[in-house]
Amino acid sequence: MRLRTLLAACVAFIPSVASAGTLTVKGSDTMVVLGQRWAEAYMKRHSETSIQVTGGGSGTGISALINGTTDICEASRAMKDAEKKQLQEKGAQATEIPVAKDGLSVYVNASNPVKELTMAQLKDIFTGKNTTWKDLGGSEAKIIPYSRENSSGTYVFFKEHVLANADYTPRAQAMPGTAAVVNAVSKEKFGIGYGGAAYAKGIKVVPVKKDDASPAIGPSEKTVHDGSYPLSRPLFFYVRGVPSGEAKSFIDWVLGPDGQKIAQEVGYYPIK
Repeated sequence: MRLRTLLAACVAFIPSVASAGTLTVKGSDTMVVLGQRWAEAYMKRHSETSIQVTGGGSGTGISALINGTTDICEASRAMKDAEKKQLQEKGAQATEIPVAKDGLSVYVNASNPVKELTMAQLKDIFTGKNTTWKDLGGSEAKIIPYSRENSSGTYVFFKEHVLANADYTPRAQAMPGTAAVVNAVSKEKFGIGYGGAAYAKGIKVVPVKKDDASPAIGPSEKTVHDGSYPLSRPLFFYVRGVPSGEAKSFIDWVLGPDGQKIAQEVGYYPIK
């Protein structure tokens, strides 16, 4: 009986990824620059702490959290029930912590004359139903859609909220990160892509309409917080169980005025 008890305890015990004074943060490419800025500022104030931040996509970060190979997962989408169940099977509960807000932005080339797009038009573009700019306020040129890899939380969010879970067109070119999407659209006159508000530089952000009768709205702190921008979303930290030790100290700081100011400086919006 004593041996069984000890074995059960060993199976239930989940060791911390970090040693004393170290933290690992992994996941969303949308959030990786933000996470790095948070880590750099925090370490300046807490020289005894070392924080390693890496990207790879929200799905990669969630897998690392489930497998116990990261202390904090950064995710630009919510964990799915199946993922939470996998974590439970490893003996831990997922704790979800919103740490910033984002207005998922639609990017087109700076020379593109298109002034606005509806959610339905975006769906038609990225599912391949519409392949030219002709009916959208542009020329008869073919639309060149840029997407993200399927490990990306932004890919999943866009598929759920814009495509209504329909499949992306095979014509959509999967890019390894939001910066790559922006770079491609900035060089391709007829390109279109999507990604976090903080990356929207050197391209044109298109205001989005919920439907034909709604006003066209662009992402801003006001429209993201009041929900009038159709692609508003929270950005998350996920941890195993209740945050404690170094992880809790870092998370508390991120949610405080200094951390939220950095979120604004990077190009996202603070949690209210």
